[in-house]
Amino acid sequence: MTREEALAAELLAAITATGALPVAADILQPAETLLDLYGEDIRARAYVTDDPRMGEMMLRPDFTVPVVQAHMRDGAEPARYCYAGPIFRKQSGGRAREYLQVGFELFARDDPARADAEVFALFARLLQGRDLRPVTGDIGILKAAVAGLQTSEDRKAALMRHIWRPRRFRALLERMGGHGPLAQARAELVAELRRAPAPALIAEAGQMVGLRSEVEIEARIARLIADADTPPIPQDQVAALEALLALAAPAPQALAQLRALDWPALAPALDRLDARLTALTEAGIDVAQLPFEASYGRTTMEYYDGFVFGFLPARDDLPPVATGGRYDALTAVLGQGRAIPAVGGVIRPAILAQLEGM
Repeated sequence: MTREEALAAELLAAITATGALPVAADILQPAETLLDLYGEDIRARAYVTDDPRMGEMMLRPDFTVPVVQAHMRDGAEPARYCYAGPIFRKQSGGRAREYLQVGFELFARDDPARADAEVFALFARLLQGRDLRPVTGDIGILKAAVAGLQTSEDRKAALMRHIWRPRRFRALLERMGGHGPLAQARAELVAELRRAPAPALIAEAGQMVGLRSEVEIEARIARLIADADTPPIPQDQVAALEALLALAAPAPQALAQLRALDWPALAPALDRLDARLTALTEAGIDVAQLPFEASYGRTTMEYYDGFVFGFLPARDDLPPVATGGRYDALTAVLGQGRAIPAVGGVIRPAILAQLEGM
């Protein structure tokens, strides 16, 4: 048994001892579900193969999706699950493409703040004494800010789609605020589109190449023109959102600074953060020293929609030892409309083993 395998076994045993039910998931997962969730982008990160009977399949890129599917099909609340096994990801920079993952998932309808605190406190205990820096965030606050912008629903939807792509999100925010190179380029494009009806522009372009029909192209042109006629997002809201994205402070101070923005759309999400800090304190976490970064979690799996956390090593060249968060919306998607509040996280024992060898 390697040190990575030994650590995985120790962690799984410790989580099982808390009352979690050990579960397993097939290594080959149907690609359709993951493609529906994340779009074609997932192909760049997963190993895809074709099965003559089952169709397109993926080597398991994580455990959360199959565990949620199984729970939504057969489980009852509250429920606590744990697991350990290999996952497979296409990665650059010399990172392992196959590695062990140990995880814990909690499904509970009552008191989400207490559930968030239970998961975080469990991981803090499991990783105690390993010289890791904890960090927390809240994707729900970012979503609330976008939903509260004074702009069209189409623009809000575009920003929501790209919350997990920070560079694209910032470029969109600049353009929708009427600034940056994209705003000028979009203005020039729309000016060209306005000079003639869509059918005339399509006919002028010549032979159709590609998969989009004329109807789809005309609809896209109409959306571009409608977006150009939408007033820019007010600059005070752009500035407030940028300040939110840059926020990094101990959690109580971060909450105070967020309330000082005096942004009514954030109030419910900030109340949830306040309740979570209380629950974390009751769970034995020193929240006065707990870092909160509003942008944390924006480059991880896209199913997190609330509380997010990580435990980071001191070495910048290593990924987080552990990550996790709340993913209520994912349960609605996989439960065909039946949602169950859920939060969980994973630990990478290979990184722990690597840090032990330093």
